Amino acid sequence: MSPAPVIVTEDLTKIYRHQVAVERLNFTVNEGEIFGFLGPNGAGKTTTLLMLLGLTEPTRGRARILGIDPAREPIKVKSKVGYLQENMGFYADLTARQMLRFVAELNGIGRRPAEARIEQALQDVGLADDDPRKKIAAFSRGMRQRLGIAELLIRDSRVAFLDEPTLGLDPDATQRIMELIQRLAREQGMTILLSSHQLHQVQKICDRVGIMLRGRLVADGPIDQLAREKFGVDREEYTLEEIYMKYFLEG
Repeated sequence: MSPAPVIVTEDLTKIYRHQVAVERLNFTVNEGEIFGFLGPNGAGKTTTLLMLLGLTEPTRGRARILGIDPAREPIKVKSKVGYLQENMGFYADLTARQMLRFVAELNGIGRRPAEARIEQALQDVGLADDDPRKKIAAFSRGMRQRLGIAELLIRDSRVAFLDEPTLGLDPDATQRIMELIQRLAREQGMTILLSSHQLHQVQKICDRVGIMLRGRLVADGPIDQLAREKFGVDREEYTLEEIYMKYFLEG
């Protein structure tokens, strides 16, 4: 049986006054898939994410997240989707467990199941053995990113939008985050839309990539397919960065 489509856009368009930010965007991300969403600054990626989250309405077209229209039911979509932003906002004077208890309470999770979820989430992201008294203010960037992913696990998100999840991390922290993202998709069936400029990392873990340029989706497919389309060879011959630059220069 083929995986079910989880994220679907149909001619999704956003125009700000006379500026076209996103133009007739069509793509699908299936259950348990890691989809790399790529493009330079200003390409329309952030506007697309805002429409998918129901934070701005499309000018034309529509989107579906788990069959829900975010423009019509934004609160319902937000209950299903976790969003790891580039700079996550946490209460700095709380500990990791206190922060996750707060998240659990906001999402209506009872105390006993919440405690079980919190311990499992901290274990999954590699924070369970840290000093439980340590305040988030003292966390490294990598620890904050892992805490953000723990928050997704507490909320039991079926879909995750990850915006530059490894930006500014050291190699060890980056590797832990990348492995965790893969586990979320492979073991828990989470559908992940990954926006990143770290193309070598995207190449390692993404099932497919989409490339945005000037508001349009100019490429969508597995990396080896895109390499064949541009160079006539598979991805062992060309890196994703070279493929991306080929699309960018031919724009």
